[in-house]
Amino acid sequence: MKLLRVLMAFVGLMLAASPAGYAAEPSANAKDYKTPGQARAAFQKELDDGRWGGASSQLGEGGAIARLKDIANIQGVRENQLVGYGLVIGLNGTGDSLRSAPFTEQSMRAMLDNLGISPPAGASRTKNIAAVIVTANLPPFAGRGSRIDITVSSLGDATSLAGGTLVMTPLAAADGQTYAVAQGNMIVSGFTASGQAETVTQGVPTSGRIPNGALVEKEVTGNFGHDELIVELREPDFTTAVRITDTINAFAKRRYKQAVAKERDSKSIRLRKPASISATRFLAEIEGLPVVTDEVARVVVDERTGTVVIGEKVRISRVAISHGSLSVRVTERPTIVQPEPFSDGETAVEPNTEIDVNQTSKIGVLGGTDLESLVKGLNQIGVKPQGIIAILQGIKTAGALHAELVVQ
Repeated sequence: MKLLRVLMAFVGLMLAASPAGYAAEPSANAKDYKTPGQARAAFQKELDDGRWGGASSQLGEGGAIARLKDIANIQGVRENQLVGYGLVIGLNGTGDSLRSAPFTEQSMRAMLDNLGISPPAGASRTKNIAAVIVTANLPPFAGRGSRIDITVSSLGDATSLAGGTLVMTPLAAADGQTYAVAQGNMIVSGFTASGQAETVTQGVPTSGRIPNGALVEKEVTGNFGHDELIVELREPDFTTAVRITDTINAFAKRRYKQAVAKERDSKSIRLRKPASISATRFLAEIEGLPVVTDEVARVVVDERTGTVVIGEKVRISRVAISHGSLSVRVTERPTIVQPEPFSDGETAVEPNTEIDVNQTSKIGVLGGTDLESLVKGLNQIGVKPQGIIAILQGIKTAGALHAELVVQ
């Protein structure tokens, strides 16, 4: 809590004194630190000593304290998705039936043609081969010769890919160019066993993975390393973007003797790399800075599973809630009526129906000034998750829920 108050006061002071653009002039308090560790330690010591203490920040009370690397990404530093079509061979009679999957037979004949073998059409009816789709994520900065994991999924009517081997498969990106080649033995966690009267299946036997199964053949070019970098928040928020800017500039004025950050919008912050340092070292020095995050008040409900997630910033005006349930139970107790002995009567069934009606109702008052009060009030009413969802929707309709209600 002490660190939180100190950081909030520090952000407020920096916001009041922040320039309109980049501040290229050296800071009056700048010192010549030989290592980034010395600058970081001096920055932390000033926070702990209360140099930035005082009134609360004008940006309001913050939330959790997180590292910059945990809440933001660098624009352009991302993964690229790859996909390819291939064949898995070596299956023990669990592959595609070639009559039901003609594209598998066509692919097999094309593969054999490339190997110098030309079988006639329809000559093979083996079920030891299966057509598959191969997917992978190409990580950033992956160079030629790097290996990546791949996922293999059946495309035809194969029952299991266990024990199969993926034949060399090119993997292409959205631009149509090949960036990796996949091949190797598959690892399938699911299995299936069947008999004449019963079949048991556990997991998904028609999908598997090959760790390090693809070899990168082409690098993805990017714009990393330029003098200007863009930091993108995973959860856009204007307050968090400003706090990140002020925190980076406070550290940069002591480390580089100049401000390097400027907020652009609720999602991105523009960074100007100092000329005396590489982009990699620059990001490594600032990605561990502590940032006081903020978030939007939001309530997320899932009506299918009855899950309710309430954010810390959610507030509810004082309201009275009456929640009741009506249960009706219908029981049939038919009575068998027997005729008199030696008479011409017949056995008859006389219907007998019992109906029980049970209606319960509870009323409570909610005035959630914070998350703890809100949850305590809902628990006192004693409703189930489905009832809580209905109550929250009713409070939102009444205009007393001061938060975004997301229904999944």
